[in-house]
Amino acid sequence: MAAPLKAVDGNADLQALMTDLGTRARAAARVLALAPPEQKNRALEAMARAIRNNAAAILAANAEDVTEARASGNATSSFIDRLTLTPARVEGMAEGIGIVRGIADPVGIVTESWQRPNGMTIERVRVPLGVVGVIFESRPNVAADAGVLCLKSGNAVILRGGSDSFRSCRAIHDCLVQGLREAGLPEAAITLVPTRDRAAVGQMLSGLDGAVDVIVPRGGKSLVARVEQEARVPVFAHLEGVNHVYIDGSADLAMAKSIVLNAKMRRTGVCGAAETLLVDRAAAGKNLKPLIEMLIEAGCEVRGDDAVQKTDPRVKPASADDWDTEYLDAIIAAKVVDGVDGAIAHIQNHGSHHTDAIVSADETVAKRFLSEVDSAIVLHNASTQFADGGEFGFGAEIGIATGRFHARGPVGAEQLTSFKYRVHGTGQTRP
Repeated sequence: MAAPLKAVDGNADLQALMTDLGTRARAAARVLALAPPEQKNRALEAMARAIRNNAAAILAANAEDVTEARASGNATSSFIDRLTLTPARVEGMAEGIGIVRGIADPVGIVTESWQRPNGMTIERVRVPLGVVGVIFESRPNVAADAGVLCLKSGNAVILRGGSDSFRSCRAIHDCLVQGLREAGLPEAAITLVPTRDRAAVGQMLSGLDGAVDVIVPRGGKSLVARVEQEARVPVFAHLEGVNHVYIDGSADLAMAKSIVLNAKMRRTGVCGAAETLLVDRAAAGKNLKPLIEMLIEAGCEVRGDDAVQKTDPRVKPASADDWDTEYLDAIIAAKVVDGVDGAIAHIQNHGSHHTDAIVSADETVAKRFLSEVDSAIVLHNASTQFADGGEFGFGAEIGIATGRFHARGPVGAEQLTSFKYRVHGTGQTRP
């Protein structure tokens, strides 16, 4: 077994470390691509067990990270929420691993097969991508989600967590490595970059001398912008979640209130949180005031257009920037629009193609919204907070892809595969 990677400081040869890390990951990817489902599932079972057995150590490491973040004086409440692990969240990681273990192994699945007139049979079959580089901020649970999804799909993964969650990620990674070891799989299959040096991000974006096949950024707008600008390998784009909830004139008010409150306030710091409320002008007299009062009484700041401001003196005027802002906080922009046409137009101009919802009792209107809103996830009569791989039955997600390249929406194990063609002949030659 190769010697383990050691943590480095700013004076170490970071480039040599990262190149070695990429070489190990590439070798591990070749092993994983051929690993039988049973072996991968043994590793996943051991990982879930290790996380449960080491929950106290994970929480202790996380407490140090949270204390350090608070002491910096720069952390917002939503940032602290994303960073913080609780016993329930640690158990949620273990449960998610169990769900991933239970889903069908995507590797080797024949998705299509046909026969040519010359007698050759052609099959399209799923194969791993190779080595996935995941660069993420604040959320330590991403280390577990990305690690197990890549393993299930036969990919090696290089994890570069945020400096704020360094200790937490290391504690979680130790559990993942324990699972690999118990199943006899290479420990480099899930590698955590062992340094806080920001230059490591640039090294990953360069592709590590061809070792990295795809980059997945999980973080704020500045991180995603840097990745898209500097990456020399394909990127699963994960843009900000400027998500909308449109309340149609036909909507049941009680349902609308329940969905809006959950979409905005369940967890304000997640990418599926609603950031803009759109209300149909035709029923604004009935729906607008109760919705705005509910949000304000729940502790949410409302920034609205003229019509919304008139409903409650506590509403602040919305600026042009508010319609394009992912707050990740207890703040929402609110606007009255002219029916579903106005809602679709607003989302087209200001949305981020992430997640948008309509609350409507009119199936024809809902069908139009679901068809014409060009977002990775569109919902009818449900909260935007369902924008989550676990809620889709994937067990976890490596991110929400908002682009159109390869994968879109929650990226689970199946989306972490590509395909190749297998051609079966009986001696055919081309004339």
